[in-house]
Amino acid sequence: MKPFSICILLSFIGVSALRAQEADTIPIETKGLDIKLKRSPLPARVGALTFKPVKIAPVVIDEKVNYWTTVTQIGIDVNQGAFSKNWRAGGVNSLALGGNLNYRAAYSKKSYSYTSEARMEYGRINNKGQLQKKTKDRIFWDNKGGLQLSKSWYFFGSITFESQFDKGYAYYRDNNGPEQAELISKFMSPGYLTESIGFEYKPAPYFSTRIGTGTAKQTFMIDTAVITKRFNPGNYGLRLGDRNNPDVSPPQTFRNELAFQVTSELRDKQIMKNVFLYARYNMFIPYDRSLDNIDHRLDITLKSQINKYMRVQINGVALFDKDSDKEIQASQNLSLGFAFSFPR
Repeated sequence: MKPFSICILLSFIGVSALRAQEADTIPIETKGLDIKLKRSPLPARVGALTFKPVKIAPVVIDEKVNYWTTVTQIGIDVNQGAFSKNWRAGGVNSLALGGNLNYRAAYSKKSYSYTSEARMEYGRINNKGQLQKKTKDRIFWDNKGGLQLSKSWYFFGSITFESQFDKGYAYYRDNNGPEQAELISKFMSPGYLTESIGFEYKPAPYFSTRIGTGTAKQTFMIDTAVITKRFNPGNYGLRLGDRNNPDVSPPQTFRNELAFQVTSELRDKQIMKNVFLYARYNMFIPYDRSLDNIDHRLDITLKSQINKYMRVQINGVALFDKDSDKEIQASQNLSLGFAFSFPR
């Protein structure tokens, strides 16, 4: 009986609690009751609010949109070797010094673009007991304006100049005698100026192909002293003339050609970590000669930046031009040196 009594007691307590809660939440009718609220101790102000306009001077931001981007790269390469007189493995003391300057300025606004690019290289090597020789020598300046036709196609016009800084020599020995040099080229002998218009395909910022349907190329030979039948029988496509009768048949110093030209360029494409590839291929097809006189030139540069100021670079050039030589010409250069880029 005790458990039953306890259950009855708990039920009675629960019902009483519920009734007390219902009594606390019963709404009270306040209509007609004289209820006065205490007055707020804060001062009150009654009246119309007036607003006085304040003039705020406009903020002028003195900023201009720059449509130009420029990049300058400077490289200096040094190579030196020295041997004692009793060095049995053989060798010759040598010192090589070279440098290059690459500059590119690009303008882009809406559908119009303009690019100016200059690539200049020069280097010399001095081996003991031999004449000084060049390791590289080139002036290349390309200017191109474009009008965008679609996402990847442009109409372009370009002017390109090519030549060299210093005199170039061919080296030979007669009957095991001392080394001799014969002049075969110099600045503007030869020099090339090429104008081209056509269409450019540019699917990516680092790759482009120009199709120059209307191309003119001028070859200059301002110094006929470089004309030599021994090392330069083709005379870069210019007429040799008759040295015995120069008044009757003078050597040709200027030539103009019309052609179809294709130029493809891969610009500093990263092919692996910290390794970049630059390649430029040019094909020149004269309209007035047979197809076996097509000119080809391929330039390849593979470079890697070791740290902020040092780099290793390898350059290669393959050239086929029957006006210069009947066979393929090639050059290669490997260098380790200092490199600076602006802006950094």
